[in-house]
Amino acid sequence: MVEFIKNANFDFVSKFKFTSVLSIGLVVISLFGLFSKMNYGVDFRGGAEIQVKFAEALPLEALRKSLKSGGFKNVSVQTIGEKGDNEFLVKVPGDEKNLNALTESVGTALKTGLADSAPKVRKVDIVGPKAGASLRIAGFQAMGWALIVIMIYIGLRFDFKYSPGAIVALFHDVSIILGIFAFTGTEFTLQTVAALLAVIGYSVNDTVVIYDRVREHEEREPDVGDLVTFINRAANETLSRTILTSGTTLFVALSMFFFGGLAIKDFFFAISLGVLVGTYSSIFVAAPVTLLFDTLKKKNEFSVKANA
Repeated sequence: MVEFIKNANFDFVSKFKFTSVLSIGLVVISLFGLFSKMNYGVDFRGGAEIQVKFAEALPLEALRKSLKSGGFKNVSVQTIGEKGDNEFLVKVPGDEKNLNALTESVGTALKTGLADSAPKVRKVDIVGPKAGASLRIAGFQAMGWALIVIMIYIGLRFDFKYSPGAIVALFHDVSIILGIFAFTGTEFTLQTVAALLAVIGYSVNDTVVIYDRVREHEEREPDVGDLVTFINRAANETLSRTILTSGTTLFVALSMFFFGGLAIKDFFFAISLGVLVGTYSSIFVAAPVTLLFDTLKKKNEFSVKANA
C-alpha cells in the first residue's frame, strides 16, 4: 500500500475531549433540524408524481418557471430517460382530498404555459399522506435495523466493548447528514435513505479497519501498552490507507454530484457528506466511546474485586 505519511505519530487521543464536545454539539443541532426543518419529498409526505413528455427539447429551468407561474410551490422537477426523450418527472406535494384535482391542474398549467412544446402526460402516480408516512417510518426502520445488525456483527467479530463505539459513530454520521439536509432545504426522499444505508456500510468498514488493528496490538502486545496507546498506533498505521480510500471515494462522489445530473445529485450529496463525516467519526467518535466503555468496565471490575 502507498504510504502518504510515513512513520506517522499523531496523538489522536489527546484531541478526543475537543472532538467529543464538537460532535455532541453537531448532533444536537442536527436533531433539532431533523425534527423541525426537514423537507420531506413527495415519497414521504404525500403528493403526485407526474411523468411528462415534450415533443421537443425543453430546458429544465423553463419547466420549473412554468409551474411556478401556474401557482405551484415546492415542486420537484427532474429529467428521466435519455437526453433525447425530453421526459420529466414532476413531483407535486398535496393532501389526500385534492390530489386528483391537483394532477389535472398541473396538466392544464403545462399545456397552457408550454403549448409550443406539446406536453403529454404519460403517467401519474399518487401517494397519499398515510402511505407517505408509512414509507417514512419504513425508511427510518431500515436504518435502525442496519445499526442493530452491525452492532451484533462488531460484537461477534471483535468484542462487545467495541460495539457501542461503532453504533454511536454511525448514529453520529446519519444525524449530521440529516441535519445538513434539513438546514440546506434538500429534499429527503427514498434516494436519500438508499444513500444513508450506503454511508452506514462505508463508515462501519472504515471503523472495522481501525478496530482490527487495535485488536492485533492487544493480542500481540498485551503487556506493552494500554488501549489509548493501541488506538493511537492503529489510527497512525492506517492513516495512509484512510486518506487513499476516502480521497478516491470522495473524488468519485463529488464528480457524480457536480456532473451526474439532477436525478442523482441529492444521492451523491449524501454520499460525499458521508465519506467526510464517516472518516472523521471512525477515529474521533468510535474510539472515544470505546475508551469510555473500557474505562467503565475496568472500574466495575475493580469495584467487584474490592467488595469481594
